[in-house]
Amino acid sequence: MIATVSTVKDTLANVQRFVRGNLAGGVDHMVVLLDAPDPEVEAWLAGQEHVTHVVADEAWWGDRPADLNDRQRISANLVKAVLTVVPGVDWLFHVDADEICQIDRAAIDAVPASYDAVRLAPLEAVSRPQWDASPTWFKRLLDEPDLQLLEVLGVIGKPANGHYFHGHVEGKTATRPRLDRWLTIHRTVDEQREEVPHFTAPGLNVLHYESYSGEDFVRKWSAMLAAGPQISLRPVRERTKAAVQALVGKPLTPELRERYLMRIFEATTQDDFDTLRELGLLVEVDPDRGTHVPQPLESRDQLAAALAGLAGQPKDLFGVCKPAGPVGEALSRLGAGDGKKTWWRKNGRS
Repeated sequence: MIATVSTVKDTLANVQRFVRGNLAGGVDHMVVLLDAPDPEVEAWLAGQEHVTHVVADEAWWGDRPADLNDRQRISANLVKAVLTVVPGVDWLFHVDADEICQIDRAAIDAVPASYDAVRLAPLEAVSRPQWDASPTWFKRLLDEPDLQLLEVLGVIGKPANGHYFHGHVEGKTATRPRLDRWLTIHRTVDEQREEVPHFTAPGLNVLHYESYSGEDFVRKWSAMLAAGPQISLRPVRERTKAAVQALVGKPLTPELRERYLMRIFEATTQDDFDTLRELGLLVEVDPDRGTHVPQPLESRDQLAAALAGLAGQPKDLFGVCKPAGPVGEALSRLGAGDGKKTWWRKNGRS
């Protein structure tokens, strides 16, 4: 059983693409924490058999972290902790609302028992001014000769995947549900915050819809800047962030602001689609054609009850590398199982 956990604030259309694509791409169950109330999105998610959702508002958090990345990490590890006592899930992936897993189930079924983590390699949607439909062309990570070729051609500024991709190059990871492993934004770590060995294989990818059009660029950056005072970005993207922040702070009409946001998109994010495709550097993927049939999570009601039971309770104890003892005690109070005993049993201790 493959599950995902995500902190989401997006349009209904994008949430529908996100859910349908992941379920067709190899995921069985999705846990969605809505970062703000949205009755339209909530109503749609409530009707999805393979989704458990929570409105993670101020009331649910109790003390809501101001930083989006903090909310994402705590939420991911809270769900991971609950899944140590709610049975049925073998792997939990931490993904964003603009990401769709492409999981070869035969590959993940072959992961040796010695691995506690799996990594999905990133495929990033090509950024164009507009797409007639959802993007189906994606960039893959390139080796040094191709990166140097693109630099010489003037397609990228430096021969590095960090300059070729606009979003992350690390991919996304999963962990087996256990209290001595933690999910960060892109890694699985142990109690020393050291990255644990990740299993990788062909057929384990994540599609990243990172600013794939001018319209999405405007929507995404506006949402990111509104999500919290601190956003963790790669250095190469700080230039874009600074430009957007400077523009948003100016007293412009909405029409003029959008025009200049599009100019920032063209200068920092738009890809040379024709060149990349002609050079054979792109991968064509249509997640709507995924054939995976998700299996039902028999403990879904138990999972929903456990998440509801944590409403209003302090969430900081679920942070990365926080002691397992208080987590186990919190889980045992949920009625979902004896959290502390389950953790000791799973980790071979008495």
